[in-house]
Amino acid sequence: VAMENQVLTPHVYWAQRHRELYLRVELSDVQNPAISITENVLHFKAQGHGAKGDNVYEFHLEFFDLVKPEPVYKLTQRQVNITVQKKLSQWWERLTKQEKRPLFLAPDFDRWLDESDAEMELRAKEEERLNKLRLENQGSPETLTSLKKGYLFMYNLVQFLGFSWVFVNLTVRFFILGKESFYDTFHSVADMVYFCQMLALVETINAAIGVTSSPVIPSLIQLLGRNFILFIIFGTMEEMQNKAVVFFVFYSWSAIEIFRYPFYMLCCIDMDWKVITWLRYTMWIPLYPLGCLAEAVAVIQSIPIFNETGRFSFTLPYPVKIKVRFSFFLQIYLIMLFLGLYINFRHLYKQRRRRYGQKKKKTH
Repeated sequence: VAMENQVLTPHVYWAQRHRELYLRVELSDVQNPAISITENVLHFKAQGHGAKGDNVYEFHLEFFDLVKPEPVYKLTQRQVNITVQKKLSQWWERLTKQEKRPLFLAPDFDRWLDESDAEMELRAKEEERLNKLRLENQGSPETLTSLKKGYLFMYNLVQFLGFSWVFVNLTVRFFILGKESFYDTFHSVADMVYFCQMLALVETINAAIGVTSSPVIPSLIQLLGRNFILFIIFGTMEEMQNKAVVFFVFYSWSAIEIFRYPFYMLCCIDMDWKVITWLRYTMWIPLYPLGCLAEAVAVIQSIPIFNETGRFSFTLPYPVKIKVRFSFFLQIYLIMLFLGLYINFRHLYKQRRRRYGQKKKKTH
């Protein structure tokens, strides 16, 4: 008899976007659900199979801020999905008015995004809507989309072939010549690396003009960083070209790219090979820091050579007359190099977390 008076609450999981709230009620075989919002309180009552077996389950939630009073719900065999529109498009710090989270409520990690991720999603949806409108005004959207996909596929294919050539060449030379191959790396593969790195400018332009949805800053950091090492440190200094560090720089660059470009190629033709995807989202974890370390070693080794030759050093005009050594800028560049590594690492970690849904710490 005591049980009959006790209110049974189902497990409820929630997530939000700027404009709406998502609730997932863990009840299977639901019949006659009564779901309504009055005075900003969601009322739920339904017969179904939950944690306490077949029973009537109910709960009430007073929302943190104002919502529209028309909830939309969808029944599936295993759960009830409820969508509630917020009155104002904004981010809430929690779901309920009361600060203490009800025991039956938990974050829905399948749909969970933090605020910055949700803003990116919002922007992407808005861009998609604007692109649709733009394409409708311009005529046949299929033609434009297939042209764009074809162009991106070819670009990624060319880069993949270029970096694969560098990677295979360096690997084969190492197996045949051993450590001796380190000192002749620049003269063997530099032309192809020059070609690939100049072509990489296209990637940054694509991101900047919206052909791809990649963020511009990480792409630009990588482009400028690599080209600085290639054209300034190695390209202008013959003394640097026969050093072993060139091998490690080129090898780490090509190793990263032979996983990245095939992934993008497959994306262009809407294919998802799990192994390639996993490699693309995982191999950067060891390879990026190793590449960064090799670049740092190259910069450190070049400092005494730049000091000795005086190349790119200059004297400030009268009355200051101070000689500014290029090595001063190289020391600043070393700091920037690790800052750039941090920015790119953070960006790639976020991408990986979004792809493989690593559970974030529970937030209310």
